Amino acid sequence: MQTDLQTAIVADGVNKTYETQDGERIIALEHINLGISRNEFVTLVGPSGCGKSTLLKMIAYLSLPTRGSIAMNGAALVAPSRNVGMVFQDSVLLPWRNILDNVLLPIEILGYSKSDYRDRAMELLSLVNLDGFEKRMPGELSGGMQQRAAICRALIHDPEVLLMDEPFAALDAMTREELGLELLRIWDEHKKTIVFVTHSIPEAILLADRVVVMTPRPGRIARIIDIDLDRPRTLDMEFTPEFKAYSDEVRGLIFQKPELQS
Repeated sequence: MQTDLQTAIVADGVNKTYETQDGERIIALEHINLGISRNEFVTLVGPSGCGKSTLLKMIAYLSLPTRGSIAMNGAALVAPSRNVGMVFQDSVLLPWRNILDNVLLPIEILGYSKSDYRDRAMELLSLVNLDGFEKRMPGELSGGMQQRAAICRALIHDPEVLLMDEPFAALDAMTREELGLELLRIWDEHKKTIVFVTHSIPEAILLADRVVVMTPRPGRIARIIDIDLDRPRTLDMEFTPEFKAYSDEVRGLIFQKPELQS
C-alpha cells in the first residue's frame, strides 16, 4: 500500500491466525489493507469476533500479524511505540494508587521524571473535569470518572496515536454519550490520530471521520465510509436523514449475507 507524509498508520496485507490448544487454526483477520492519516479519527465497527480488537492490538504491538505488516510514520513496527497510548474497555486503574499516581504510571514506566509531568497530569484531569479528585482512590469514583482518568493516563506522555478498545462499552447510555462528546472535545483541542473500536453503530458514526466496517470472522474490511457531517458533532445529528443513511449503510454491511460480502 502506498503511503505519504500525512499517513500515520498502514496495515498492508495483514492476516492473523490463532491456533487453539487442540490444534485448530482460527483465522481472525484476513487481507486487511488500511491507511490512517495523521490526526484522523477512525472507528472500527463490526460483529463480535470479527477481529477489531485484534487489529488494534497489532497496531499497539501487543500482537503480531501472521502475515503482512503494520507501519507507523513510514517505519515498520518492530517494538511497542512510545508514540502510542491505549485505553481499554475497563479502566484498569491500580486500586492501591490514587488517581494522580495512576495517571502518572506511564511516566514511571518510561523512566521519565514524575515531577516534570505533574503539572501536565493536573491539566489533563482538569480537561476531563476531574479537578479535585487527584487524591481520591479509584474505588471512590464512578465508572465514567474512572474512564476519564484512564484517558488522562493514555495521554500523559503526549502520544501521537490513541488506541481505544470499546472504552465506553461498560457504561450506562447517558454516561457513554457524555464521554463520547468529551472525547471529541479533547480530540478537537489536542489533535491525535485516534483508532476507536466499538459495537455501537451510532457511536461509530458520531465520532469518526471514517468508519471501517468489518465482516464476520474471518474479519475483512467490508467498506470504509467517509462521514461527511459537520464538526463539532452533537447528539441531535443522530436524528438527521444524513445520519440515518450512514447508519443504514453500516448496518446493511454488517448484517448482509456472507456470500454477498466482498
